[in-house]
Amino acid sequence: QVQLVESGGGLVQAGGSLRLSCAASGRTFSSYTMGWFRQAPGKEREFVASISRYGSITYYADSVKGRFIISRDNAKNTVYLQMASLKPEDTAVYYCTADVRLTAQAMVVTSVGMDYWGKGTLVTVSS
Repeated sequence: QVQLVESGGGLVQAGGSLRLSCAASGRTFSSYTMGWFRQAPGKEREFVASISRYGSITYYADSVKGRFIISRDNAKNTVYLQMASLKPEDTAVYYCTADVRLTAQAMVVTSVGMDYWGKGTLVTVSS
């Protein structure tokens, strides 16, 4: 069993930056592909970024490419999402997810069925 706990959300002005963290319990963190998804009010959950087990491969949604960076530290059981040049349309609850079977590429097109999800952290970008 893996528990995921997100942190780092908050209120930021447009153009600002935030770094989200997702801490995972357990001793097999490196076995999991990790990802970030988000859900804005009234919208479906959408893919943001994913990272392979050892961090060598990453994927991003077109809407965040060039502004967000996903990374992981397997020694700390933590995955990060560095967000820059934030826009009001980035406002959402951001969720961390982990899956032992999916590749980082597969996570781009799969928004359900992951092994584990965190409870989310709210990011609000004001204009």
